[in-house]
Amino acid sequence: VQLVESGGGLVQPGSSLRLSCTASGFTFSRYTLNWYRQAPGKERELVAAITDAGGSTIYQDSVKGRFTISRDNGKNTVYLQMNSLKPEDTAMYYCNVVLTIIIRPVNFWGQGTQVTVSS
Repeated sequence: VQLVESGGGLVQPGSSLRLSCTASGFTFSRYTLNWYRQAPGKERELVAAITDAGGSTIYQDSVKGRFTISRDNGKNTVYLQMNSLKPEDTAMYYCNVVLTIIIRPVNFWGQGTQVTVSS
């Protein structure tokens, strides 16, 4: 299983970024995909999730109305469109999937992509 994130960077408040996560090693279309983030000194937190066919999404309250999660099952890629970015969105962003390995759930993570929002 491999998850590779991209699209992070240094932007000013109010700007937009689109993160991408391309997956391999499992049947992408069958699984819910998640975006997490972790700021320095803080715990990793769930930002958004999207179900296998993309029919349902959930968002952390702090990003509702600003972030949009989507997926392209044909490209094995999940996206996080981030608009109206704020300094408090600064964090390392991680793609995540939970697979069942011999009846046990196992978390898989990408290497992360850094998002820094600063003037």
